[in-house]
Amino acid sequence: MGQVLSRNIADSVEESRVALQHCPPGPSCRSACLHNLSVALHNRFKQLGSLSDLDEAIELSWAALELCPPSHSDRPMSLNSLANSLRARFEQRGVLSDLDDAIKHYRAALLLCPPGHSARFTFLNNLAGSLQDRFEQRGVLSDLGEAIELHRAALLVCPPGDPNRFMSPHNLAISLHHRFEQHGVPSDLDEAIELQRDVVFLCHPGHSHRPTSLNNLALGLYNRFRQRGVPSDLDGAIEFYRATLFLRSSSQSDRFMSLKNLAISLRDRFQQSGVPSDLDESIELQRYVVFLCPSGHSRRLASLNDLAVSLHDRFEQQGMLPDLDEAIELHRAALLLHPPGHSDRFVSFKNLAVGLHARFEQRGVPSDLDEAIELHRDALLLCPPDHSDRPTFLNNLANSIGYRFKQRGILADLDEAIELDRAALLLRPPGHSDRSRTLNDLATSLKCRFEQRGVPSDLDDIIELHRAALFLRPPGHSSRSVSLNNLATSLHARFQQRAVPSDLDDAIELYRTALLIYPPGHSYRPSSLSNLAIGLHNRFEQRGVPSDLNEAIELHRAALLLRPPGHSQRPDSLGNLADSLQQRFQQRGVPSDLDEAVELHRAALLLRPPGDSRLSASLLTLAASLRVRFEQRGVLSDFDESIELNRAALLHCPLGHIDRSVSLANLAVGLASRFQQRGILSDLDEAFSLYLQLSHLSHAASRRDLHSVKSWATFAEGLKHGSALLAYQTALKFLDQHVALLSPSSRHFDVIKEATSSLATDAFSCGVRHAAPMTAVELVEQGRAVFWTQLARFRTPIDELAMSSDGGAVLAEEFKRLSFRLRNTFDQSTEDQSSQIRQLTIQWDNVVSRIRMLPDFSRFLLPPQFSDIQKAAEDGPVIIVNASHYSCDALIILHTQDPVHVPLDITRAEVSELSFEFQFLAEQFGSSDHHLQLVSILRKLWDHVVDPVVQSLRELKVQPGSRIWWCPTAEFTLLPLHAAGPYEKRKTICLTSTSPLTLRLWRLSFVRDSRFLKMRLRNILSPSVKHTQTEGRNS
Repeated sequence: MGQVLSRNIADSVEESRVALQHCPPGPSCRSACLHNLSVALHNRFKQLGSLSDLDEAIELSWAALELCPPSHSDRPMSLNSLANSLRARFEQRGVLSDLDDAIKHYRAALLLCPPGHSARFTFLNNLAGSLQDRFEQRGVLSDLGEAIELHRAALLVCPPGDPNRFMSPHNLAISLHHRFEQHGVPSDLDEAIELQRDVVFLCHPGHSHRPTSLNNLALGLYNRFRQRGVPSDLDGAIEFYRATLFLRSSSQSDRFMSLKNLAISLRDRFQQSGVPSDLDESIELQRYVVFLCPSGHSRRLASLNDLAVSLHDRFEQQGMLPDLDEAIELHRAALLLHPPGHSDRFVSFKNLAVGLHARFEQRGVPSDLDEAIELHRDALLLCPPDHSDRPTFLNNLANSIGYRFKQRGILADLDEAIELDRAALLLRPPGHSDRSRTLNDLATSLKCRFEQRGVPSDLDDIIELHRAALFLRPPGHSSRSVSLNNLATSLHARFQQRAVPSDLDDAIELYRTALLIYPPGHSYRPSSLSNLAIGLHNRFEQRGVPSDLNEAIELHRAALLLRPPGHSQRPDSLGNLADSLQQRFQQRGVPSDLDEAVELHRAALLLRPPGDSRLSASLLTLAASLRVRFEQRGVLSDFDESIELNRAALLHCPLGHIDRSVSLANLAVGLASRFQQRGILSDLDEAFSLYLQLSHLSHAASRRDLHSVKSWATFAEGLKHGSALLAYQTALKFLDQHVALLSPSSRHFDVIKEATSSLATDAFSCGVRHAAPMTAVELVEQGRAVFWTQLARFRTPIDELAMSSDGGAVLAEEFKRLSFRLRNTFDQSTEDQSSQIRQLTIQWDNVVSRIRMLPDFSRFLLPPQFSDIQKAAEDGPVIIVNASHYSCDALIILHTQDPVHVPLDITRAEVSELSFEFQFLAEQFGSSDHHLQLVSILRKLWDHVVDPVVQSLRELKVQPGSRIWWCPTAEFTLLPLHAAGPYEKRKTICLTSTSPLTLRLWRLSFVRDSRFLKMRLRNILSPSVKHTQTEGRNS
């Protein structure tokens, strides 16, 4: 058939040439022959594609036009014929002057065809089409506007029933679609869609133009869906794309586009509705598209990328790693089609890097992450500085480097990630649509660094960045709730660091606002309820306002209702509600609160399967609730069950587990208490065998570890067990370690004050009672050093280390960083952190060992040695006077002899009473009305404290007039031991700044290598200490 048509066209050309040769004289006849030959050549060009035919046709059309005067009836057709050939040549060669000439001649032809002319419809369409072509070349909107008006005019003059009537609405719809893409006016798109519906109606089944009309209607609906998000538009587009594909089964070139369009639409519907079958079908269609684009095909690159993106989407939906592997290989193939120098090569780098990063997150293969980072770097190098996606490339690289830091802990990676995020932020200045996301990315990176180094300014910056992001996400913004929660969480973290009440108040209000954004049924509402409840619970713990705790309980109840049986976070909600109810029971004593807490803890425990990281915590909390109920009601079964639960918890807390010390202590406390109840010796033996394990803790001590070992000391004292002294030694070692982890702040000083309360003085008393006076001295000095260092803000050993040398400064920074990380990890109670704590402790111990290798730091974080303390007695005896719940004692330290114990016949309560009376009198100093009371205090001090010491000094042959050094502890520090004496009645005393009884000057100084606080007492006015009423007695 094609050969016959070709012969017919060739015959037509030859016949037209012959006719031209035999054309009789006269312009009219010759013009017609020239026109006929031009048309024949144009037709042969369309059939065979020979540009020489088109060039000749144009020359003949020009000649015919010159012979056709303006008034000739054939001139419009000649103009149109010439314009058609010029437009065809423009389409072949792209010479814009041909298109300009075509438009000029189309205009001239239209002017010669007034309304009613039979060719006006054709000329309107031709001029409109050429103007639209020029708009697509030059982007001049006036050309597009004129084309639309011409298509409207053509639609009006097209007679009903004309077989080509469908062309007018088709052409007008395409022009309106173009204008919509330029201006975004919704009415243009709506009108284009309605016109395409008319075209589909006019192109009945079997019509040659029906596949195109269906495709154009589908495209319009798809674009409207992208603009407005109406699902029915996307559904319609998919159905029309399916119908188009069905009608294009025989044409490979058209079928390719139909497959591609349908696949993309199905993928978009999957992203909207999440129906897996849509994504599966999209992937199969895209596989066929790739098949239709073999190597060398111009569209193979795009088809590879489309299939890779869909496979990545399915991986994120279903977690099938083969999909991700295939996506990566497709991105590698696409990269090969973007050789060096290709303008879009950086896009392939980015796509492959994203896939490798995702695979690293799944499998943890370091080479995937390293390759992803290098590809992101390559993409960034090739991405032009002014490219709109450059900030995204910076963020992608920052994200991958940040992950590598989390894996390997190289701080340089974290610093680089922060700088990349800062660079991305600079490229998204105020007003940029993505600025809020970049602010959030930078805040996230800084949060990671704050968790590593604890630099307060990082936390402040995090809060300000989240504030700025929140400002850019006003009410109604899809990510406003994220910013509210991020800012609230950061403020909550700063409150936990600095205890500024306003931070917690602000965090609570932000949690409230976030909760309002999550209506009932929203997937994030349970978490939002829990966040607000926890904030309120924390505020109750700070201020004790009952309404905060009551509201926290109601919020936890609401969160629990939204986490029904089977929900992964139901155990957490049960535990949170139980904790708040138990807290309220402790405040009000309502038994039902405690009973409910017990049942909630039971329910949470049932949901913790073997291997759950929180199983030990659930066992411990239920055991604690039952122990509290036993103490309230005395039901022995509660007590026994509590012990067995603690025993089970210990089984799930092997060496190195964060909860091991608590499990050991809780079980030991239960067994020791049961021994006191029932006298079963095996309980006592087991209790102290458990306590002894605390001395072998394998990680740096937390506050909970310190509380655990203090309970050991308390029970050992109460039961007069021989492990009491070891318990105190362990407690003070833990105290030293724990204080080393803390940053200097008033909040942390309160922690230290509470922890050291009576610990050092009780340890001293224990050492004396166990005939270990040297150990007693070491322990009391160790505890006092910790307390006074924090109280007076003296330089700590780590400060000394930082100033010792460059190497010392580096070790000091590393020590502080690891200490901060350990403290933060201890404070995280959301999951088992044992593995991380073990790793950090190994690093921490390594740094401590390296510090001890430095000159003058061999005793870093080790207790003081008695031999070092004894040096303080070179100039005279040092007398430690100690008050404890268990005994009051004095210990005389001599330069060359063992310490001498002096029991004191006074109780700590009596010392406290004397201290209170003296402080009251001190406020009234100078008034004779209180003279007798002061004498009474000084006599008691003499009789019960100073005189026994003086007698012992005399027995030790200490020479009268020798200098001595008083070193009081506890309440003794507030009493004037130097002024004590057996004052006779009616004798006056003088406590002035010039008397021999003047208060001594205490100087506190650190002995660098012994880590203890040496306290020296010197008389300001005389080398001896004398009492005016008792000659010959030294004190």
